[in-house]
Amino acid sequence: MRVVNSKILSGNGMTVIQAQLGEWDNLNHLLVCEKTRDACIVDPFSGEHWIETCKENGWNLKSALLTHSHWDHTMGVQTLFDAGVEIWLHQDEEKRGWSGPDNGRFTHSALSSTTFKVGELIFEIHCTPGHSPGHITTIGNGVIISGDCLFLGRCGRTDLFGGDLEEMHQSLIYLKSILQGLPKDWLVLPGHQYSIPDGSIPTFLSVSELLNKNEALIAAGNEESFNALEFLAFDDSLAEKARRKKARNQS
Repeated sequence: MRVVNSKILSGNGMTVIQAQLGEWDNLNHLLVCEKTRDACIVDPFSGEHWIETCKENGWNLKSALLTHSHWDHTMGVQTLFDAGVEIWLHQDEEKRGWSGPDNGRFTHSALSSTTFKVGELIFEIHCTPGHSPGHITTIGNGVIISGDCLFLGRCGRTDLFGGDLEEMHQSLIYLKSILQGLPKDWLVLPGHQYSIPDGSIPTFLSVSELLNKNEALIAAGNEESFNALEFLAFDDSLAEKARRKKARNQS
């Protein structure tokens, strides 16, 4: 199937390319510094696709950011690593078994941030665990790349190995506070294209739209309402696999 790259943001020194790859409706995001032409791919499902995209456009693919280490967000890592692209993620992904390959690991604590550069563009890297132990959310230059912590209509599930319900709740309270202070027209770019409560299936929303439509953010701060959300856990094969892995690690 042909992959379509969509330019969803251009100007003010940055171009953002979005593409859906993989069977789980994964959304990949390429960040390009227009001045230096350096690029960073977030959650590469296909290394070959992004190497070719950058080659066709004269961009220098220098780095990859992994919001977390689930397989559908890291499928392209080995190809990129072998091509000399720097791979970055948070060190706490080791807690769920990540062992590389990578070149750099963020070490800051949960609900705090550090910075990361793409060319001359500076982004904040926030540690937002819950879906996984070292999940990161990238914020800056008009975009919020939220991975599987925050989808457009809800948040990520917490019942996979390394997930934690209370950590997710605290991460959402933390992100909600940050989002409320950002320009309302900044774009939120999630890790998957899922439907939102009104039935539509967008690939991005403005901060203003997200704060009004995301069920998890609306419930964040009210423990009873948050814990009642139905999408925090599912009775499926992935949950059963996570339970078995957790049991093995505790034995």
